[in-house]
This record gives sequence, structure tokens and C-alpha cells, in this order.
Amino acid sequence: MGLLDKLSGWLGLKKKEVNVLCLGLDNSGKTTIINQLKPANSQTQDIVPTIGFNIEKFKTSSLSFTAFDMSGQGKYRNLWEHYYKDSHAIIFVIDSGDKLRMVVAKEELDSLLNHEDMRDRKIPLLFFANKMDLQDAMSSNKVTQMLCLESIKDNPWHICASNAIRGEGLQEGLDWLQGKFSQSHIKAIST
Repeated sequence: MGLLDKLSGWLGLKKKEVNVLCLGLDNSGKTTIINQLKPANSQTQDIVPTIGFNIEKFKTSSLSFTAFDMSGQGKYRNLWEHYYKDSHAIIFVIDSGDKLRMVVAKEELDSLLNHEDMRDRKIPLLFFANKMDLQDAMSSNKVTQMLCLESIKDNPWHICASNAIRGEGLQEGLDWLQGKFSQSHIKAIST
């Protein structure tokens, strides 16, 4: 680390680096959300389903994010657990219009929360109740009920109604997440 890096770190000017897992079932909008969070000049025009995972980097005023966009297809969900240890936060995306698979989303969330690498960690969980533009989309309150989010007591969590295609609701979620990364919190979750 160079002298300028050390100095900016001591002064609190250096951006804190955080690893975020973006999880959810396939076709929930994970890749579109991550794409919208990137600067406009690095956004992709054609979004294709993620096979395995993609790694994307973007910055906010005080944080430098490395987002692991994990495939939500059933055959790839077992890969998620390999990234739990190194994550500082989870973004869990729900297709609010997919009532039939809400049970599957809840099972995957429960599996995540009960995994040995996640059970004792107090990392923030940001939920995007996505696709609010769909006529039959459930409200974020209904998604909260169906996923039993109020039973999550050990992790800070927040849910935002979103429309990833238009970018609606994403900044609210990012602001909440950024607020969770105070200097003491990052030190606590990094150890």
C-alpha cells in the first residue's frame, strides 16, 4: 500500500470495499439490478441470463462494491454457499409477479440464513421486491409476509419495491445498504 493510500485511509477518504452477493431465483432481475447500479457508461444494453456467476464492480460516494451476480437456476444454486464467507451483504431479488415460485424463494432464503457460514453473521440483507411494473405484482408488504421476513431477528434487513428495468427503488436500497457500512460495521464483518 502506498503512502497516499495509507493517508487517505487514515483520513477516511478511501472508499471501503465490500463484497455483495446478489441472489434470487432465475428471472427475478438480479443481473438487471446490478447493471442499473453500474455507471451509465459501463451498463450493458442486452441482458442475458447468468450462467454460473458474473462479477461486477461499481462505486458509490463512500463504497466500492464487488457484486457477485449468482445464477438463480436450480442447478447452479448450490454455488451460492461457496461465496457466503467472503460476503459483507446479501441482495436478494424476488420476482413479485411470480406467486407460484414464492415458496421456492422462501426455501432458498431459509437455506441461506441457516447455512453454517451465515448463521452467526450479522450481515445486512437487502431485498428487492422486483417487477413492480407487472399488473399482478405483489406489494412489498405481501412479499414480506410470504417470505416471513419479520422472523429475521439476527440480521438487519430492508425491502424495497423495485422495477429494475426503469431503475425504480434501486437507489433507496443502495442508500440503506450504504448506511449499514459504517467503519465499525465493516471491521466487525470482515473478521
